[in-house]
Amino acid sequence: MKPIPILAAALAAIAMAAAQFASAGQAPGALSDADVPVSHHDRVYAAEQFSNTVSVIDPAASKLVGLIRLGDPTPANFSPLYHGQLLVHGMGYSPDHRTIAVVSIGSNSVSFIDTQTNAVKHVTYVGRSPHEAFFTPDGKEVWVTVRGENYVSVLDGTTFEEKARIIVPAGPGMQIFSPDGKYGYVCSSFNPETEVISVADHKIVGKVEQASPFCPDLAATPDGKQVWFTLKDVGKTQVFDARPPFALLKTLDTGPITNHVNIVHNANGMFAYVTVGGLNLVKVFRTDDFSQVATIPVGSLPHGIWPSGDGSRVYVGLENADAMAAVDTLTNTVIATVPIGQAPQAVTYVPNAVPEGDGAQNTVPLGLAGQTDHLTMVPAGMGKSAGSAAAPTNVALFEQGLVQVLQAAVTGLQPKQPYVLGLSDHPDGSGNIDVLASFMTNPAGSAIVNTIGQIRQVVAPGVSAAGDRRRYLVIAPQTSGKAGAPVQVQAP
Repeated sequence: MKPIPILAAALAAIAMAAAQFASAGQAPGALSDADVPVSHHDRVYAAEQFSNTVSVIDPAASKLVGLIRLGDPTPANFSPLYHGQLLVHGMGYSPDHRTIAVVSIGSNSVSFIDTQTNAVKHVTYVGRSPHEAFFTPDGKEVWVTVRGENYVSVLDGTTFEEKARIIVPAGPGMQIFSPDGKYGYVCSSFNPETEVISVADHKIVGKVEQASPFCPDLAATPDGKQVWFTLKDVGKTQVFDARPPFALLKTLDTGPITNHVNIVHNANGMFAYVTVGGLNLVKVFRTDDFSQVATIPVGSLPHGIWPSGDGSRVYVGLENADAMAAVDTLTNTVIATVPIGQAPQAVTYVPNAVPEGDGAQNTVPLGLAGQTDHLTMVPAGMGKSAGSAAAPTNVALFEQGLVQVLQAAVTGLQPKQPYVLGLSDHPDGSGNIDVLASFMTNPAGSAIVNTIGQIRQVVAPGVSAAGDRRRYLVIAPQTSGKAGAPVQVQAP
């Protein structure tokens, strides 16, 4: 009667396998891929623009392992002899989960980093202002969108040297591949057009019209049926058929500073998670009927997003909060927030990135990269009772030593109009305004505004030294080169 237990064991194994594959298949892989449960072998990575670092997180412990330092903070990187990387921004990883590719916009580079040791094993320099990089599903090539020019740089997946260029409309923003490796989808940040490219011969085989020119990110569903892409300038997300003739399926109004999108497959179905920076939210949509099913408050200026290997979580980089938020995808609630480096951009989750050991080699503590002050701005005239809950604009002051990089995520203004961010002598914004930065709002009435200087010392309450003149941040319309009456002021 021994065959009965053997048969029972076999049936149990089949049942377990079936259960495993019931919600299997996470982006950027295929639906048939096995889920990988969250473990201490996994890593979450964030590319951090102002500290020039990559944060390494153990998702099972919700703990920062350390930072991979690719470059120095400002102004140490101003030297003509500077060798480090500058404006660390984009990120992808290899199919074997042993290499991450990290794009630095300011130094025109792609750094290839070993996931086990965190060591940089190669740096490839490409064209002007690359934005994102990703391996083809077979690992043979790495495609790099060179946003400052008009091509995708194709690198050899083993030597990491450039082997070809695919000419596309100027400003390619991001690329991702169909799970079967047949197509590469390349959206544009300068032209209202997404290109569909045959991976086998690098030929353009399809085009999709974008509702605006500025696409920063896109994602393909694991079932190979859809591609979702975001439009940062108009606050929309669009969906098209991943197969010929690549027809547009849906346009969604998602909100100002719509940043990144990614796909989750779990027991409840398949969902698109969209980071909306101007609302400090992640919005969740079903992929079958495009209905919105959740709105998740996560923190200041959510940017990059990536699912865990089993789809049980998504990880969200909070650009103006220097943090990584972990979201449970069955409850759509934040379950952990981990401090990381300055202004995280792209985020990736790599299952089984560290097969053995603690994976802490070649990392450094958070240090200066963890020092940021946070302010909010509210509509002028709201009075002293106004607080961050009513703030359309959040401001981060990223510490660089003697100076800070200021980044304001501005919303609530008139579309396509000139404004200034400046300093006033008075809390209500009255009197003279010293201009820190001039900017133009996008069609959604929002903008990301950057400047640099010793700003914290005069605007942050309680940090001014004796004799310093206290100043207040304001936003005002610009008319004939002069600042008008403030429309937003620094919240008390």
